[in-house]
Amino acid sequence: MRLYEPVPAALQALRGSNIEVILGVQNPQLQSLQTAEGASAWVRDNVQNYMPGVKFRYIAVGNEVDPNSGNAPFVGLLLPAIKNVHQAIVDAGLQDQIKVSTATYSAVVQGFPPSQGSFKNKDFMEPIIQFLAQNNLPLLANIYPYFSNLYNSKKDLPYALFTAPNVVVTDPVENREYRNLFDALLDTMYSAVESSGGQNIEIVVSESGWPSSDGADATPQNAETYYKNLIEHVKGNGTPKRQGKAIETYLFAMYDENLKGGDATEKFFGLFNPENQQPKYQLSF
Repeated sequence: MRLYEPVPAALQALRGSNIEVILGVQNPQLQSLQTAEGASAWVRDNVQNYMPGVKFRYIAVGNEVDPNSGNAPFVGLLLPAIKNVHQAIVDAGLQDQIKVSTATYSAVVQGFPPSQGSFKNKDFMEPIIQFLAQNNLPLLANIYPYFSNLYNSKKDLPYALFTAPNVVVTDPVENREYRNLFDALLDTMYSAVESSGGQNIEIVVSESGWPSSDGADATPQNAETYYKNLIEHVKGNGTPKRQGKAIETYLFAMYDENLKGGDATEKFFGLFNPENQQPKYQLSF
């Protein structure tokens, strides 16, 4: 389960549940983590105070910080905050239980085919990747075939929904075949990570989902198809670059967010209706 910020009521409810948690630090809070003292206080208040009842798996320091986006003001704050939170976790003796990282997304990479993936701004991302690699930490990545398909002029909806087994995109550089957009996006990120010194880094898919309303191809049928096929796919297939292993993946999101800003589709990624808490789809994990 992913919490985007420490919510005391939610953390209390998770006590004894055995549910593993990604706990987030929202971008505006990065400023408070620029010192060792600030990071130690954050870890004490939001992690240690809830242990051992809550099982923390990752701390996501910042979300989709990108020099080319509205999150650009946080660029200079991100790596120091990651380092300080990691050191606070080490000082607390929790480094074998909790891994510190940041959540990035596909917009920070470029290149095709997937083997040619690289970071658009290596000066920003490369030091982060090298720090993660040096400390055996994963990278969290938000992977959305919905948006990649929507903004790609060569749209192929079945390829994005895992329903086009006969559509194959070949990567001639590494002689790999891609039969769905999710794998292509994830391996593009892997290539970017590897080219920046992160050959040993595992990528955790910290978000993936499909909207059910108010946008092109945003229907309940397409959303249900995507979620069902994604769940089945990540259980053990791996990607062409990283074959034969499960892909740790978090579905976005638990509930529709009727108050969320941005494009109308942003309100409709939920697996459950917030009004009655009933599932929108019949999913099996």
